[in-house]
Amino acid sequence: MATQAHDERSLSQRELRNESARVLREVAEGRSFVITNRSRPVARLVPVDVDEPKLRVSRPARRQGGWTLPDRQGGSSGRSVEEILDELREDRV
Repeated sequence: MATQAHDERSLSQRELRNESARVLREVAEGRSFVITNRSRPVARLVPVDVDEPKLRVSRPARRQGGWTLPDRQGGSSGRSVEEILDELREDRV
């Protein structure tokens, strides 16, 4: 395995497949790998930074308080949804 910059080691796809348990242990210990396919770099395998939040806040919320349901549009005609849809579909027949 050749040494890359930033303590990254080169690892072929075949080595990753055959030695995945060892590679994952090393990643868990903080080591990074550049995965190659036919000697060309195709991916980087790096440890997860547990201190980094999953979602970043890009801007603070403008509104405070809870959520409210929107006002109901239209009125209650006493008809079922099926009746209304049947009426709308009559033009298609």
